[in-house]
Amino acid sequence: MVGIEVRNASVDFPIFDAKTRSMKKAVLGKVGGKIGTESKVPVIEALHDITLSLKEGDRVALVGHNGAGKSTLLRLLSGIYEPTKGTTTIRGKIAPVFDLAVGMDPEISGIENIMIRGLFLGMSRKEMEKRVEDISQFTELGDYLHLPLRTYSTGMRVRLALGVVTSIDPEILLLDEGIGAVDAAFMAKARDRLVDLVRRSGMLVFASHSDDLLFELCNTAVWMDEGRVKMHGSLREVLTAYKGRDPFEHMSAETIERLGEKL
Repeated sequence: MVGIEVRNASVDFPIFDAKTRSMKKAVLGKVGGKIGTESKVPVIEALHDITLSLKEGDRVALVGHNGAGKSTLLRLLSGIYEPTKGTTTIRGKIAPVFDLAVGMDPEISGIENIMIRGLFLGMSRKEMEKRVEDISQFTELGDYLHLPLRTYSTGMRVRLALGVVTSIDPEILLLDEGIGAVDAAFMAKARDRLVDLVRRSGMLVFASHSDDLLFELCNTAVWMDEGRVKMHGSLREVLTAYKGRDPFEHMSAETIERLGEKL
């Protein structure tokens, strides 16, 4: 049974090389937490007293302004960051998708990058070899897959990265939105594939600013503010509190129709 338990967890980043406290002014307002003042060494309190219990089947949206602590929380949930205080217990195989470019080498071919990126996401080489044809058809990159990645445009790189990411079978999928630089037609295709990826995963935690995508993929939400959990509840209630308005008011009729029964 997959799951993540976080109990009273905090994540601090001490700045050991700061010569003066003027360093605070440089980072204040740019990070999710606050600057500690009790120590001679400035400390960024990126997350403070986080308690969450996530189980199989959960589809959780992370919302909040830039710098609220969403990405740091994702890294805590993935095990990349250990809590300075409190505990984090992870049960299940995690696929962290924080940066579509991670694990991609510009000097090797698209095919070779498919293998490397797949290994980075926890798949075996044999598993990725079985997925090459499917990824090739999805990306529509053709012969470019045999050329070095440095010959690709930004949009082509995103296509390749999306093809690999959406081909895996994760138990716990942690997703930090980084989708862009592709044409509208391909984005629609990628969205369908992303929905299918989430359907295959045991658990999803997704940080995004797109209401439409959050409603398509998630059913609950966590509102992060200054490194703390400000609210945890149903997706519609949390987004309404966070934005000060019902998110459905600005959705197109086409989007509402597509979401259908989920609303």
